[in-house]
Amino acid sequence: MNDAVIIAPQRAWGRGRLVAKSRSGRACIAELYQEGCAKIRLPRTFDASMEAVLINSSGGVTGGDRISWAFEAGEGTALTLTTQACEKIYKASAGTADISTRISVASGSRVDWLPQETILFDRASMSRSLEVDLAEDATFLAVEAVLLGRKAMGEVVQAGLFRDRWRVRSGGRLLHAENLTLADDIAALAGRSAVLRGAAAFATLLYVGTDCEPMLSRLRGTIGDRASAGASHFRVAGRDKLVARVAATDGFALRKILVPLISHLRNDASVPKVWTL
Repeated sequence: MNDAVIIAPQRAWGRGRLVAKSRSGRACIAELYQEGCAKIRLPRTFDASMEAVLINSSGGVTGGDRISWAFEAGEGTALTLTTQACEKIYKASAGTADISTRISVASGSRVDWLPQETILFDRASMSRSLEVDLAEDATFLAVEAVLLGRKAMGEVVQAGLFRDRWRVRSGGRLLHAENLTLADDIAALAGRSAVLRGAAAFATLLYVGTDCEPMLSRLRGTIGDRASAGASHFRVAGRDKLVARVAATDGFALRKILVPLISHLRNDASVPKVWTL
């Protein structure tokens, strides 16, 4: 009797790259590359900035999938990066999904990294990284939100693995670093008062710019007296940064807090239109 042939499940793979340059005062394409399941769409904007919508055409992520993104904002450009929808991280039968993002922001430029929420399913396994290199006068806003299942669907994340690694440098000097790991019994871990206190949705906001200090009071005013959110101002490596943390019962409650905070850090501009569809 012949041994059965074991065929490994097909895994998604994608790579996308976008470079923006300034032409006649507007951001335009200098380089655009997409391969595999990674797609980039550029909707029309009505100002000098460029908006890029990132799409994972595989429809979600599971163990063994690999997606990498790379973006560069040339001198004097403004670039907003978002996603078409929430990224779903499904149960992994084997392996760990890997999503990496690299962003470079040149002098006098601004990048807003505003992906929609990442939804973890029970027994998902994912590791992702965000590497950012800023010029000494560049402006950067990053938001990452995570949902531990969808409350409206009755989903609960009991176990799995989620790793998130950020490294942000300005002028080559480390400005912000953090490592988050939720592993094994995620439900018990999230229930701890020092972690999420039972919240099923959370987000981190990072803002680097010259106007951090005056923005802080308004940011805290928007947060109000919520015990599940807070914002702080730091000066590191000669640069100012704001860091805000938000936790909520579910994705809807998180957005009610998150959207005004993002708008404030975008000088009252709204979130990308795909967020509201």
